[in-house]
Amino acid sequence: MLTDGLTLTDHHCHGVVPRDLDRAGFEELLGEGATGSFDSAIGLAVRRWCAPALDLPPHVGPDAYLAHRAELGWREAAVRLLRATGTTSWYVDTGFGGGTAEFGALTDGVVREVVRLEQVAEQVIAEVGAGRTVFERIEERLRERARTAVGLKSVVAYRCGLDFPLRDRPPRAVFPEHRLADPELLGWLVGLGARIGAEFGLPLQFHTGFGDTDLRLQRADPLLLTDFLRKTAHSGLTVMLLHCWPFHRNAAYLAHAFGHVRMDIGLTVPYVGHRAQAVLAEVLELAPFRSLCYSSDGYGLPELHFLGAFWWRRGLGRLLDEWLAEDLITTADAERLAAGIAHINAEDAYRSVSAD
Repeated sequence: MLTDGLTLTDHHCHGVVPRDLDRAGFEELLGEGATGSFDSAIGLAVRRWCAPALDLPPHVGPDAYLAHRAELGWREAAVRLLRATGTTSWYVDTGFGGGTAEFGALTDGVVREVVRLEQVAEQVIAEVGAGRTVFERIEERLRERARTAVGLKSVVAYRCGLDFPLRDRPPRAVFPEHRLADPELLGWLVGLGARIGAEFGLPLQFHTGFGDTDLRLQRADPLLLTDFLRKTAHSGLTVMLLHCWPFHRNAAYLAHAFGHVRMDIGLTVPYVGHRAQAVLAEVLELAPFRSLCYSSDGYGLPELHFLGAFWWRRGLGRLLDEWLAEDLITTADAERLAAGIAHINAEDAYRSVSAD
């Protein structure tokens, strides 16, 4: 399979839980809502594909899997699963799930930080209060963090939706919220992130598509970013659309229409599992090959990082085998496409990595 020996750049992921988990704790992290369970497609995948990576037979029962995992200890399990992905660069969203140092200790790859806009703003507001100077302090802090980051990220989809108002100036006042949800403030914050991203050469990532129950899915359709994309089209900013399912065809259209848009189907792939080939085929109907980047969006369980890589390799490999069999693509073009998605596209988009 063309994807078997490729190294990966995981351009968006999170850390793992640094402790041993009982069954309830493990299953909670197997889903985006409150119903994570071994009794699911991803639960079957853990037992089939993660078990051999931990020296267990395929399809081992959930209790036996967790008992052996506990014998190994969470750290050893994480090291084995993360290093088995073939990932040489990890870009970690430190706004959720721990920092880069903790994650780096578990991997044998380069680990870089993706800075979450909303977390920085909330930290500054908590420190200095809601006075008028808070906006200057937020910008100062973001610029400081941007100097050592590989990218920026917004979770505005969770807070008010991707139809946020576009604002070049901050609102007249800010309220000391523990969790920012004011659309006017968020619209300004995203605009600030776009300007800093363009200035520093850092892509701005957006959560789009499905997530946990804190999200209103209809407001996470990337098509709602169309006005923002028009506004930033010639600014020098690269916009990264994350996850995207079930709007992955919409995201592919945006990558097709706007030259500064890139996308992934991280988070999607571990959950759709054996259907990854079909989802990748739907994305590549319109998305330019250069616009698609690999990510796992693994969080909490290293099994999710592992399955993101496993199903991506299997899905894209089978898709390219199909195209080759139908003489739709040459072997050289297929190899270039696979290497592009695996790591080259991300290396090109995240220019600051090579600039350091």
